[in-house]
Amino acid sequence: METTLRGVGVSHGVAIGEVRHMGTAVLEPPAKQIPTDEAPREQGRARQAVEAVAADLIARGNLAGGEAQHVLEAQAMMAQDPELMADVERRITVGSTAERAVYDAFAAYRALLANAGEYLAGRVADLDDVRNRIVARLLGVPMPGVPDSDEPYVLIARDLAPADTALLDPTLVLGFVTEEGGPTSHSAILARALGVPAVVALPGAGELAEGTVVAVDGSTGDIFVDPSPEKRAELIKTAEERKAALSASSGPGATSDGHKVPLLANVGGPGDVAAAVEAGAEGVGLFRTEFLFLDDSKKAPSEAKQVEAYRKVLEAFPEGRVVVRVLDAGADKPLDFLTPADEPNPALGVRGLRTLLDHPDVLRTQLTALAKAAEGLPVYLEVMAPMVADRTDAKAFADACREAGLQAKFGAMVEIPSAALRARSILQEVEFLSLGTNDLAQYTFAADRQVGAVSRLQDPWQPALLDLVAASAEAAKAEGKSCGVCGEAASDPLLACVLTGLGVTSLSMGAASIPYVRATLAKHTLAQCERAAAAARATDSAEEARLAAQAVLSGE
Repeated sequence: METTLRGVGVSHGVAIGEVRHMGTAVLEPPAKQIPTDEAPREQGRARQAVEAVAADLIARGNLAGGEAQHVLEAQAMMAQDPELMADVERRITVGSTAERAVYDAFAAYRALLANAGEYLAGRVADLDDVRNRIVARLLGVPMPGVPDSDEPYVLIARDLAPADTALLDPTLVLGFVTEEGGPTSHSAILARALGVPAVVALPGAGELAEGTVVAVDGSTGDIFVDPSPEKRAELIKTAEERKAALSASSGPGATSDGHKVPLLANVGGPGDVAAAVEAGAEGVGLFRTEFLFLDDSKKAPSEAKQVEAYRKVLEAFPEGRVVVRVLDAGADKPLDFLTPADEPNPALGVRGLRTLLDHPDVLRTQLTALAKAAEGLPVYLEVMAPMVADRTDAKAFADACREAGLQAKFGAMVEIPSAALRARSILQEVEFLSLGTNDLAQYTFAADRQVGAVSRLQDPWQPALLDLVAASAEAAKAEGKSCGVCGEAASDPLLACVLTGLGVTSLSMGAASIPYVRATLAKHTLAQCERAAAAARATDSAEEARLAAQAVLSGE
């Protein structure tokens, strides 16, 4: 009998297939004591296992490329954390086996992250995966991970670590469903990059029996269990219509009556450029430069290394617009040489621009590198600061850009409600705004973006969030300046129409989402988008907002 479940759709597309479950996690090693004279041998085993796992993660990253590579390299650094290794060796010294010492040391570190207000919940999933891989190697058992199968299937998991998501084979893994995670988690972002339909935050997903046929709609978040032939035909038809619309749509982003909405790509470095160009991106709306800094958490990359990485991205978009976000460190992206390790709540502490203003030499080097990277190129470079709270922040950033001799537009990200509410004030100091809807939702609703239990409040359709977007766009229009969206909200084709109706002037997203957004915008006039935006803001919940906008745009 067909039943319907509802999670959070995070990657477009429809997948129909049999359920296969993720490999089970490593069992807890027995807590047996070893003689003192065996400690050196066990410590050697532990170090070898850690280095092997780190090397494997880096190799996976090299194969995956792009944003996935940066995530996996950061995970490899986690495996090699010297404090963790010191704790492992200490536990072995007092009698633990290598596998038990690793298990207990990681458990202690996990507890520290949980006590930091759970802002690092996304990194806890990564930490668990690293632990499982090291323990599995020490025990000589198969690594936890994607199941072996000769036939295509729908993958079900409690959560997916980046190492698993990055190397999913789209010819075998038709789609995936997780019990945990959120729309802005690593897995969700990588799923969109892969173009694999995905639904997250579905409680009870693990109870679906192996071999059960399910249909996954990554656009709506619906999971149809044992779908009827009629439902299968309906979903397949919908998928074919979407595909036909995509192939028929090309060129710059615009509404059906010619209102231009530049469609830009979010990139993490040179490895993401090819996909962005292939998708027809009109430039880059968010260049996340922090991935370059994650290569070595002990020190900042040299000016020369930064110039090389930035120039590769800038060269890919001649005559195009490239918006660079300066280093966004802190919270879930800690760097040993920049961010304090003992903040009680890193999400509300020194992060983003606050970190850079505390370390002006790091900011100055990055801005100088950007200036040198752009020399002689016909690119429209724009540079923006993360986590801008008020006009004082905006002025400090603009002053730093001018002092570095940067010939570019200076902008501010709107991720804190105060920035949206006082956008006109901020625009006295900078030339554009860019809305980071992921963090803006987090701070508006006090809902950690990595925690699936509060995913309802991370939904970018929430009317209160749309109100803040509207306030920012209206302020920019009044000042004669631009206001784009670079958060994950822009990747939802229906919501992209609403954002356009709210007055947003550009949309930036993962490359895989650009064709969907382009095709949907091209079907509606600006007036329809404006009516859909007004209808969405007039509701009281995310679901009501989505349905109201859908009704307007479908002509109901």
